[in-house]
Amino acid sequence: MLDFDDIANQSLTTGNGVVMNSRFAGILSVIAMFALSGCASMSGDECLTSDWRAIGYEDGSQGYASSRLGQHRKACAKHGVTPDFQAYQSGRDDGLKEYCQPQRGYNLGVGGGRYNGVCPSHLEPGFLDAYRTGAQLYTLRSNVNNANYQISAKQRELDSLDESVRAKEAALIANETTVQDRVLILADLKDMSERRGQLEAEILALVEDRVLYEQELANYEAMLASSGF
Repeated sequence: MLDFDDIANQSLTTGNGVVMNSRFAGILSVIAMFALSGCASMSGDECLTSDWRAIGYEDGSQGYASSRLGQHRKACAKHGVTPDFQAYQSGRDDGLKEYCQPQRGYNLGVGGGRYNGVCPSHLEPGFLDAYRTGAQLYTLRSNVNNANYQISAKQRELDSLDESVRAKEAALIANETTVQDRVLILADLKDMSERRGQLEAEILALVEDRVLYEQELANYEAMLASSGF
């Protein structure tokens, strides 16, 4: 069985026109409508037919902070509905019992989620240990992925630079190129050569970093596996 306490203790340190056409104005209207609707946590029908205990349970089981009720209150005030605080809180407390389990904490951490400090004191230690364990795995995976992304980006820049160098070299020996233009091309080629050297050094350093990140990740995953995960 996975012991989150042991794993946590072993974690590594590591935009302009003045006039807009009607079509564009319509698009903006739709965007604005969705933006406004996205601010409301509940619709009018939901407010009028709400089971506040069930809503509280759902919010609790999703790990929402207590400020979530304020969002519901604001949304429902437009429809003349006031939340039942006691029913909501009772449901939320039960929902938090489901949310504040170690496995949920671990899954939240692995997914790069944010913990809102909602768990009661008797459940929070186990939840946090598991969350930190998952968050460490997320960080180590992110290190590898970020290194891969940067290597790919710099390699694309290097490939593009090589194409530009070839084009400059062809222009340099072209019969129609003037002496003045050749001087400018040679200066460009010098700058490109320097940039190429920088890119090669940066890629090499990133590759070396990636090796370390991959090893850290492999070690951590092995530790998780040995702990029964």
